[in-house]
Amino acid sequence: MTVRVVLADDHRILREGLRRSLEAQGLDVVGEAADGEEAIELAEELRPDVVLMDLTMPVLDGVEATRRIRLRRPEVRVVVLTMHADEATMARALRVGADGYLVKDCSSDEIADTLRTVTAGETAVSPALAASMLAEVHALPAASGAEEPVSKREEEVLQLIADGCSSAEVAEQLFISQKTVKNHLASIYHKLDARDRTQAVLRAVRMGIVRLD
Repeated sequence: MTVRVVLADDHRILREGLRRSLEAQGLDVVGEAADGEEAIELAEELRPDVVLMDLTMPVLDGVEATRRIRLRRPEVRVVVLTMHADEATMARALRVGADGYLVKDCSSDEIADTLRTVTAGETAVSPALAASMLAEVHALPAASGAEEPVSKREEEVLQLIADGCSSAEVAEQLFISQKTVKNHLASIYHKLDARDRTQAVLRAVRMGIVRLD
């Protein structure tokens, strides 16, 4: 299935370069937005699989645009592509529902892979943004102590997810099936009272279960 993408960035030259790179890798760029309001409109009108979202844009910033897109079109995924790995801003993006986080010095291959990953239902976080994730960890409520302890295997799954692995990569490294990985994740979410991979990793870091290098 071809991944349908909307690009949201106020720099036209960057959008043009991204369009060429992504289309060369088989992705379908269906629209371009120069500000956050336009990104919301295109997400509602075109219903892409994913929006590649800059954070610093006129009219409406990328964090608020992400929040509104996920509220109005929860099926549309959002990948943040930012020049600044600012901890507070990235923490806000995590909270409003962004599915992927990349900095602008990453390769076009990494961007394309991330767009495919989040479209498949995964969460993708650039290793360069580990510091920003740690900021979110400190913003989370302290663990109550009531959570069920995760198993050794679940710790291994969590650590690989924290290292940026997809479900398929976790399965390959642990010599288990992807279905088993999903079962482990479901158990982890329940035990850590987490809604998704990102929150599970953040809570696990705060509890000392896994580390972010």
